[in-house]
Amino acid sequence: MNSLLRSEEMCLAQLFLQSGSAYDCISELGELGLVEFRDLNPSVNAFQRKYVSEIKKCEEMERILSYLLREIKKADISLPEGDVNPVAPLPKHVIAIMEQLQRLEVELGEVTRNKEKLQKNLLELTEYTHMLRITRNFVQRSAEREPLQVQYEEFPFLEKETMMDYNSMQRLGAKLGFVSGLIHRVKIEAFERMLWRVCKGYTILSYAEVDEYLDDPDTGEPTKSVVFLISYWGEQIGQKVKKICDCYHCHVYPYPSNNEERNDVVDGLRTRIQDLHTVLHRTEDYLKQVLLRASESVYTWVVQIKKMKAIYYILNQCSFDVTNKCLIAEVWCPVGDLPALRRALEEGSRKSGANVPSFVNRIPSSDIPPSLIRTNKFTSGFQNIVDAYGVCTYREVNPAPFTIITFPFLFAVMFGDLGHGIIMASFAFWMVFYENDRKLKNTRNEIWNTFFEGRYMILMMGLFSVYTGFIYNDCFSKSLNIFGSKWNVSAMIKANNWTKEYILGNHFLTLDPNVTGVFTGPYPFGIDPIWNLATNRLTFLNSYKMKMSVILGVVHMSFGVILSTFNHIHFRKSHNLYLVFLPELLFLLCLFGYLVFMILYKWLVFSAKDSRHAPSILIHFINMFMMQGDAIQPLYAGQNGLQIFLLLIAVLSVPVMLLGKPLYLYWLSKGSHRIGTYRGYERVRHDSDEEVYLLRAHDMEEGSSYSEGSMSGEHQSEEFNVGDELLHQAIHTIEYCLGCISNTASYLRLWALSLAHAQLSEVLWAMVMRVGLKMDTFLGVLFLVPVFGLFAVLTVSILLVMEGLSAFLHALRLHWVEFQNKFYSGNGVKFVPFSFSLMPSSFDNDGVL
Repeated sequence: MNSLLRSEEMCLAQLFLQSGSAYDCISELGELGLVEFRDLNPSVNAFQRKYVSEIKKCEEMERILSYLLREIKKADISLPEGDVNPVAPLPKHVIAIMEQLQRLEVELGEVTRNKEKLQKNLLELTEYTHMLRITRNFVQRSAEREPLQVQYEEFPFLEKETMMDYNSMQRLGAKLGFVSGLIHRVKIEAFERMLWRVCKGYTILSYAEVDEYLDDPDTGEPTKSVVFLISYWGEQIGQKVKKICDCYHCHVYPYPSNNEERNDVVDGLRTRIQDLHTVLHRTEDYLKQVLLRASESVYTWVVQIKKMKAIYYILNQCSFDVTNKCLIAEVWCPVGDLPALRRALEEGSRKSGANVPSFVNRIPSSDIPPSLIRTNKFTSGFQNIVDAYGVCTYREVNPAPFTIITFPFLFAVMFGDLGHGIIMASFAFWMVFYENDRKLKNTRNEIWNTFFEGRYMILMMGLFSVYTGFIYNDCFSKSLNIFGSKWNVSAMIKANNWTKEYILGNHFLTLDPNVTGVFTGPYPFGIDPIWNLATNRLTFLNSYKMKMSVILGVVHMSFGVILSTFNHIHFRKSHNLYLVFLPELLFLLCLFGYLVFMILYKWLVFSAKDSRHAPSILIHFINMFMMQGDAIQPLYAGQNGLQIFLLLIAVLSVPVMLLGKPLYLYWLSKGSHRIGTYRGYERVRHDSDEEVYLLRAHDMEEGSSYSEGSMSGEHQSEEFNVGDELLHQAIHTIEYCLGCISNTASYLRLWALSLAHAQLSEVLWAMVMRVGLKMDTFLGVLFLVPVFGLFAVLTVSILLVMEGLSAFLHALRLHWVEFQNKFYSGNGVKFVPFSFSLMPSSFDNDGVL
């Protein structure tokens, strides 16, 4: 709990690593994740560091592994991502891994290229077969028709006078040529028009669409193709036709001159296609064997290379001593982990067989250490909420342990519904129960990952919503009559002399607790279910939830102010207890704490019979500032004097907040004490020779004075500027005083969102479920099934997801703005240790590392 309440105590240490054992020592530290390294070569370019060649080798191996992963994924082979966690390979084993990867790359590349060539040849032969089959129909159809008719059907836009008879051209001795092939269907119209315009009618084009989709040999994608046959006269026309075919990326194939040659070509194609299928099948089998062999070790290789690259990256951040035989690294390390750090260095030295062991030495530093908050799977979600606002400053109070209770509770106050809370808690419990399922953890859906990481938070919010749902007695906009209503309806009817006709004809009857005998006692737990039937239910809940919101808000803010004392005491700023904390608490409690007192007093003293004559708390609170307590009936004797006294204390606390701290610091600066003006930590030597790190002033305003001798060097102190301190404190005072008013009003969102959620749930029931429940026939039962489905979908999507997200965001704002600003600065830097476990453990969708 202490670790969660404050960040771990940190220290700056130097690691002295022998050149032969540095790699193994860093590997051990990466497995344990104990320290955060500092870059000791910030001015050196990344390409000029010592181990840049080793990093390039790692990147080359990563490139090969990425290629292997893409091919493995393309072959639909599963990767054995188990719980195996191999250690980083030794430098002497890297050459063997590199050679094995290169050999696999070459072998896989050759097989893949051969497979692609075979597939392309097979696609070309398939297209050639379809072309011969379809063009045979062209020849048979042309023989059956007149030549002039053929030309007219092929070129309907030609004038009959300009047509040339096919037979007459042959008699004149013109050389006839043919060009055949395939073209994409979308290009055929433009292709036909281009042929006519360029060749001036000296061509005859016949084409037909292929019935099935054919794979394009160039791209491998299925396309719709058209087979064409072009007849032309003359060599020059033939050259033009071939150029046009090239421009339109046509797949041109040789055209047989007669039927016998055509039959021979078709037989040859059939044989070649069968042979290609056989060879391609064997090639694919061999390729799959290669990929299966690679997939067995690819996960281990990926993890090892990632670790090796990370180690060399850390080694590049180290500096060498004057002998170039020892590497020096600076790390931030938790004080409690120093023994484990020493053991890790000893283990690394032992594995490397070094004669001189590596060791660690603590050094003083004036830099602010990073903050480390140790969490588990339950507390990590709540800590992430706090870190999203700002990482806690080193050793200041962490709001996360209190947020574990207050955050789901304030969420449940706004979301309180028994049915919705059960659904939310059940969903969270399902995620908790299957939290070790790899399919749920290693998904690529960011929205799902957000829900899964916050499963314990959702579980707490659901359980608290169940509790507040019992308090509100609200379950899907309906009340549960568990203990029986404490209202005597018969007594109310008798007291008011209501007749049956009057009751049936009047839809706006209200519950009146002032009638004698109608109210038999308080409901045991929560709100009486009869309020769900009353027309003045909203008026009753408005008063109840509004006052409850004010009470919760003042208690929450007061708790935040009280938590600031732990910071003042820990950082040895005792003057802040009297000059900051005490006036802030008095200002808050004398005004808004008194408002809470009046609410509770009115609830306890005034009964239902006195409700009509009970004074208004709001009017009393306004008259308190106007000092007009005698204008209305007082709540209790001596109220006016007490209110004047509380108001006087609140007013006097403002100048104390405004001037007290600056004047005290000014007095210190003029006295014998010197005020340090730098931020940082100072190593102090005590009588026992024990090294301790004392937090000095956060900045000039804190006024901490230390007279001990510093081992980290002399620090010059600047002259205290009282004007800057007055300005800073004036801003803080104005912000706090105005914030108390605005923050108290901000907690009214608890009331507003609770009523909005209840009303929206009631509207959804009335507009959807009530429609299905009105029909009492067999058809109504069948109609109720889709109605209930629609009700369930709308409940989950609107009331649980949208309303839940809205309540979540408002609860987040109440913690960030209204609660944490009373004691939490959040100006720290998060401790990011060098740990192999922080590296991604899976592959992305493209198979890239």
